[in-house]
Amino acid sequence: MSTKDLFDNEAKAKLRDLAEDIKFTMMVTALDLKPLNAIPMTTKKVDEQGNIWFLSAADSDHNKHIENDERVQLIYSDPSDMRYLSVYGEAVITKERKILAELYDKKSDVWFDGLGDPRLTAIQFYPREAYYWDTKNGKLTTFIKMGVGAITGKKQNLGLQGELHIESNSFT
Repeated sequence: MSTKDLFDNEAKAKLRDLAEDIKFTMMVTALDLKPLNAIPMTTKKVDEQGNIWFLSAADSDHNKHIENDERVQLIYSDPSDMRYLSVYGEAVITKERKILAELYDKKSDVWFDGLGDPRLTAIQFYPREAYYWDTKNGKLTTFIKMGVGAITGKKQNLGLQGELHIESNSFT
């Protein structure tokens, strides 16, 4: 893999591309506790600043953890396309109606009793450090290149990896 660090708008675009395309992440909260507390979450959107948004229940363990310690790790994984994203940052919880209405969709009814559910909250995640791994040409091409490398003994460029340097977001 080649290393290519991305900065500012290019980094935000890569973060948005991976987080919205992979869609599901393992959200790790209470980072000081062992074993780690990880829960699958659905990415609702990545905004222009690179913040990642989720819907969550007010009475959930991860909401309680965020209220006590805003530090969060997100781990995105798409093994079928060999694309991965690890993001560390801080999170805040909001009940702002406008935001909830923007993020809520019909699929959210599986977890909540509609937009008026009193347990409904949104989590705004501010990325601080991010690292990505992304095959450039998809899984099939990557496997072919791996085979060529195994046969010829020559290293193949299988994709890109690097840090995503996102301009400092304001964290409230």
